[in-house]
Amino acid sequence: MTKEIIIKTEKISKGYGFAHNYLEVLKEVSLEIKKGEIISIVGPSGAGKSTLLNILGCLDSFQSGSLLLLGKKIRHTSIEDLSSFRNKHLGFIFQQHNLLAEFTAWENIMLPLLIRREKVKRAKEKSFHLLKEFGLEDRKNHKPTELSGGECQRISVARAIIGEPDIILADEPTGSLDSVNSDNLINILLKLSKEKNITLIIVTHDQSIAFKTEKVITLFDGQIKDISTN
Repeated sequence: MTKEIIIKTEKISKGYGFAHNYLEVLKEVSLEIKKGEIISIVGPSGAGKSTLLNILGCLDSFQSGSLLLLGKKIRHTSIEDLSSFRNKHLGFIFQQHNLLAEFTAWENIMLPLLIRREKVKRAKEKSFHLLKEFGLEDRKNHKPTELSGGECQRISVARAIIGEPDIILADEPTGSLDSVNSDNLINILLKLSKEKNITLIIVTHDQSIAFKTEKVITLFDGQIKDISTN
């Protein structure tokens, strides 16, 4: 059965600055990503990897081209509509896990559901379930400063998936982790993607991580240089 295409870009270009100071970061990037695919985006520093990921995640705008996500055309969309769309369909994981320091582990995880205005009791139940699934049940009342880097990243993954997103976007998610925690995190993400049919897109500089994904998109100087399968 042919998988549904849920991400499609056509000639997306993005730059910063004006006139002589204009820097083009992405140059007519066109690609298609299917439901449940596991993708890595690689390339040298400054190639446009994070910029592309931010555009796919509706966190950044673009000057020209088109973006279709889950059948929705992302252009000239209100901030409110984009926020709602992100909360409902997308999960984000960053190198700096971006947990809120004043909240406990379980409170950080359930935030996306509270933004959706789901009942606190239900959100808390789902948060506790994920903590148990990730082996962090005994850390539920700890705040980020009381947790290790690996624990914080597992919590950020739990937060990314609690809303049952269609797409997870991860920007250098293992960059601040040691090799053991890095392997553990990537294995968790791959397992989740396969079990729940979530499209997973990882920006990484680590070739060993890219090797584990189904498809590798190589960016160079703002353009797609190569798309290969593993």
